[in-house]
Amino acid sequence: MAVTVAGVRLRNPVIAASGTFGYGVEFEDILSLERIGAFVTKGLSREPMAGNAAPRIIETAAGMINAIGLQNVGVEAFVRDKLPAIRAMKQVVCIANVFGFTVEDCVAVMERLNDADGVAMYELNASCPNTKHGGMVFGTDPEALAELVSRTKAVSKRPLMVKLSPNVTNIALMARVAQEAGADAVSLVNTFVSLAIDVKSRRPRIANVTGGLSGPAIKPIAVRMVWEAAKAVQIPVVGLGGIAKPEDAVEFLLAGATAVQVGTASYADPRAVEKIATGLKKWCASNSVAQVSELTGGLRL
Repeated sequence: MAVTVAGVRLRNPVIAASGTFGYGVEFEDILSLERIGAFVTKGLSREPMAGNAAPRIIETAAGMINAIGLQNVGVEAFVRDKLPAIRAMKQVVCIANVFGFTVEDCVAVMERLNDADGVAMYELNASCPNTKHGGMVFGTDPEALAELVSRTKAVSKRPLMVKLSPNVTNIALMARVAQEAGADAVSLVNTFVSLAIDVKSRRPRIANVTGGLSGPAIKPIAVRMVWEAAKAVQIPVVGLGGIAKPEDAVEFLLAGATAVQVGTASYADPRAVEKIATGLKKWCASNSVAQVSELTGGLRL
């Protein structure tokens, strides 16, 4: 079941996605962290952030919309308060999600994390749709993305995975831009910009007006985008978007993903990541798949 993403070995290809799994340590008593491939921390910024006003999460048909606004404790508090417990979990792979409103912010966060042990890889968030600056602005502009990736890669002491926005017309182009700027892997997709309206009050159901749509509703689009990106680059692709059961993960792998991330499913079931990882192993055994890596890019046309 082991796979390798940008030189980092994972015991299996199922990763807990950023923003849905806290800082990892919160789930230690809920599931067996050593049974999942890795987890990605909440996005880490230069300074602590309170996020957007409530309401900021609503349920939708086959998914949810969120506009959390990247609430987090800040990189200093993460290194001081969270990372020691993560380091103590010897068999667990931690990927730190990094973001900022400017390139300089991202560089500063990464430089601070470079000095701390316990992180195996960085995931650079170039795609959040719920902030006024940074985030999706980087992920939808090829020149801005290239600058962000190249400058963070220049200071990174760990493999760099870039999380791409689906809110573009050509995901293959953005994947190539990230690769050419130095990314060691790409992850996709983040959430889709969306709007829900309360028909009685005629007001948006999210205080931020728009938010990011995730969950099973987006999976077929996400699978298509992973397929397009995987054909365009030579670096590993990590797929996410609506994975709720082992067969969903298999779809992403067949489309070209080396590994997958599980996000929204953890809101419905906090043990979803572990269950999908265990279920994927059983699926491979029952379908005569000797190594899970054999599935990557196995789509037959």
